[in-house]
Amino acid sequence: MTALSVNLNKVALLRNQRDLPWPSVVGMGRVVMEAGADGITVHPRPDERHIRRSDVPELAALVKNEFPDKEFNIEGYPDDEFLDLVLANKPDQVTFVPDAPDQATSDHGWDVCGAHNLLVPAIKRMKDAGIRVSLFVDEDPSVPPDAAEIGAHRIEIYTGPYGASFGTPEGDYHLQRMQVTAQAARAAGLGINAGHDLTLENLPAFKEMMPELHEVSIGHGITADALLMGFAEAVRQYNQALGK
Repeated sequence: MTALSVNLNKVALLRNQRDLPWPSVVGMGRVVMEAGADGITVHPRPDERHIRRSDVPELAALVKNEFPDKEFNIEGYPDDEFLDLVLANKPDQVTFVPDAPDQATSDHGWDVCGAHNLLVPAIKRMKDAGIRVSLFVDEDPSVPPDAAEIGAHRIEIYTGPYGASFGTPEGDYHLQRMQVTAQAARAAGLGINAGHDLTLENLPAFKEMMPELHEVSIGHGITADALLMGFAEAVRQYNQALGK
């Protein structure tokens, strides 16, 4: 079964538009996990435009105390400040992304060889703490062997190009490229995650091509659907799209 991790960034973005404590990021995390999500994801950025550093320990406590069978995933660029935040809150998984501080959203994967000197010590710190490490990568079958060589446990395939071109020949091309990348990851002994612009419409075809997919992390699409149907129902429908 492919796990569904709900990214709560857009909930936090809405909250931050006003100097008010609602919508509650912790409260919405509870809603999605009670509805069947397998975990929650956050991506705290330096400007705190959505998830704030202060949200992270509250969400870590929510998972640990109320949903010990669920998982907490923290995404971010592995500078010292981010690594310290992760180590202080001990999530089940950390996903390293190559985001610049001013990026609106993640839009490309790691050049693993080029970032070797940054990633190797960061991965070691996480592994020493017992935290699973996933690297955000493009649909490129040459990358998973490099990720495995430096100690990652998983890759997260960037699905943005597929999401943007779904239903076209270009979308089919991206789907095939991601399948080959996943095959390379399995051959290298890595687990496979995926995320970005996955929706109820494009998720079933993606999952069919990725039978060994461990986890999808979905935020923008599921939040948009939740505006129409509520978060609990959106979680149920995304699980159904995953064949669960």
